[in-house]
Amino acid sequence: MDFIKNLEWRYATKKFDTQKKVSTEDLEKIKEAIQLSASSYGLQLYKVLIIEDQATREKLKPASWGQPQITDASHLLVFCNYAKVSDDQIDEFIELKSKVQGIPINAIKGYGEFIKGKLAEKSSVEVDHWTARQTYIALGNLLAACAELKIDACPMEGFEPEMYNEILGLTEKGLSAAVVATVGYRSEEDQTQHAKKVRKPMDSLFEVK
Repeated sequence: MDFIKNLEWRYATKKFDTQKKVSTEDLEKIKEAIQLSASSYGLQLYKVLIIEDQATREKLKPASWGQPQITDASHLLVFCNYAKVSDDQIDEFIELKSKVQGIPINAIKGYGEFIKGKLAEKSSVEVDHWTARQTYIALGNLLAACAELKIDACPMEGFEPEMYNEILGLTEKGLSAAVVATVGYRSEEDQTQHAKKVRKPMDSLFEVK
């Protein structure tokens, strides 16, 4: 199964080759993989920023604990969740669902009201955490797609979200930086690529009841 072999090949790349760039064609494939990610209710309550501007990435580096991947990788992707969910966002989703699937909007209006009701049961903190978790599903698709394309990637939680929000002007857009990924091609000098992958044994990770 090539998928398993690709996952065995990938690792969290720490040092990227600054001279190698991901092609526009491959970047579009990565974006499509993210777009096709599963999400709760299908809402996709997040936005993915692709940071190509080097000056912006230099500003983000200190907010990322000084990690070189931020500036050295071909592309930096910032997954941003919507901290609050409005009824308008739910209505937009229902309208899109009606258009794409050819279903009369009155036939699925109740589904939209159901979603609104379930979200109303959550506190503002719970909604923020819930939408942030959705970004990790999309991140998983990014990592799998990159492995398929033999593009290196590094998922990163080592950054200061508040500083990212300020630098990228996210708060005023109702967004918050949730998780970061850098993509590109590994440097020959990256010693991490030679380390054996450490994972729990199957009988420890899985339990059948």
